[in-house]
Amino acid sequence: MKSLVKITFLIGYVVLFASCQDKRKPNYQFFPNMYESVGYETYSEVNGVPYGDYVSRMEAQAPVDGTIKRGWQPFEYANDSLGTAMAKVNLKSPIMPTPENLAKGKELYNIYCSVCHGSKGDGQGNLVKREKFLGVPKYNDSSRAITQGSIYHTIYYGKNAMGSHAGQLNEMERWQVTLYVEDLKNKLK
Repeated sequence: MKSLVKITFLIGYVVLFASCQDKRKPNYQFFPNMYESVGYETYSEVNGVPYGDYVSRMEAQAPVDGTIKRGWQPFEYANDSLGTAMAKVNLKSPIMPTPENLAKGKELYNIYCSVCHGSKGDGQGNLVKREKFLGVPKYNDSSRAITQGSIYHTIYYGKNAMGSHAGQLNEMERWQVTLYVEDLKNKLK
């Protein structure tokens, strides 16, 4: 009798468990897109993307016009010959050439600048010696009047083959490198 009850209970349990399974109607899923994500073909047009003007094509969302990222200070001098000339004349360092600022400037200079400009500012860095870049100027070149403003402007925007370092160096670090470059220029005389 006990075995008959056990067998009946087991059959009832199997029937109850099997009745919950329906292959035509799967169970509910929370956040189904996490399990079966929507597949987009690479470079295909996607309709309904809520990105303003970009409804008909998939693009990265551009920032709103006139916004700047947190901690970023806009630079008031343009990246043209007039902006360069104005920065050369008007732009002065807001920090003093203290030993701490010069030491930090030297450290940053050795990381970002010395590979081309050389550790002494003589235009003989490793890349110049290996002839990867040619024509890197010396800081004491008499044909060029180098000022704090022109150094900072060049670090900010880059010049000729030199790219901008505004993304690698914050404002304080750019001024520290500027002071160190000015110190190297004075030592080369």
